[in-house]
Amino acid sequence: MTTGSHRAAPEHTHPEDVSVLTALAALADPVRLTLVRELAGSAEWSRSCGSFDVPVGKAALSHHFAVLRGAGLVEQRDEGSRRVNRLRRAEFDARFPGLLDLVLREHGS
Repeated sequence: MTTGSHRAAPEHTHPEDVSVLTALAALADPVRLTLVRELAGSAEWSRSCGSFDVPVGKAALSHHFAVLRGAGLVEQRDEGSRRVNRLRRAEFDARFPGLLDLVLREHGS
């Protein structure tokens, strides 16, 4: 969808191009883990960046999404004035089988 937005389209890294250390580092941050958990429980493309209840400002939130994109975990697209997100679950699971299942456990064991 073309939006006419003045901001650049987000760049995405495919999970096949991500090292396990990059993936683990992205998932180690509590804010990013919250974003991934909330996306895992949401329909694809249903969550805009501003819809997450995390204790950071807009600039920090943009940084967290950039890290998640760089780790191949999140894909974003612009829809009008909103940037919406989806968890790249299938692609990430193909690259790192079982990793998301482990980190998405609410209380792990």
